[in-house]
Amino acid sequence: MSNRRGIFVLGGLLVVLGAILYYYFGRNHVAATSPAAAVSSSFHPLDVQEPQLRIDLLAKLQKLEYTGSHRNIFVAEPPSPPPSAHVEPAAARFVGPVFQPPPPVQVPGELFGYASETHTGRRVAFFAEGDDVLLVAEGATFLGRFRLIHVTDNSADVQEISSGRHATVPMVQPPPGQE
Repeated sequence: MSNRRGIFVLGGLLVVLGAILYYYFGRNHVAATSPAAAVSSSFHPLDVQEPQLRIDLLAKLQKLEYTGSHRNIFVAEPPSPPPSAHVEPAAARFVGPVFQPPPPVQVPGELFGYASETHTGRRVAFFAEGDDVLLVAEGATFLGRFRLIHVTDNSADVQEISSGRHATVPMVQPPPGQE
């Protein structure tokens, strides 16, 4: 059996050798892949008298500016019309809500004095609203929507609770005959 196997191997090698020889010698392989065979005999090089770079022509081209429509060639829509000479300012063309700052905080009462607690040093402000007198300690709320933050010798810092905005209420001096 080993003799038979040797004959098959030898036959396979002969087939492979024949295929290789046919590939290299059976076709005109060398002439088709040679670069010299691809050159045409009708080629004639250009007749250039002075083959040098023309810097003056390049500089002239660089100074040119495009004066066309500047249209985007990738957009199918027609280009926008050119701007007219009487363009309105951008602020006049704005359409939409205009932001108005909120009005300043108005405290309906008047600050007419304060007192300091002796044991804590905390101040209490005296506000007059019409005929009513309000005693308000620092940090307390009054009139349902204000908080007294701090009382100084001449004014009081008041915060509107709903918005968090602050207002300074100056101290009102009593008329000269009522001290």
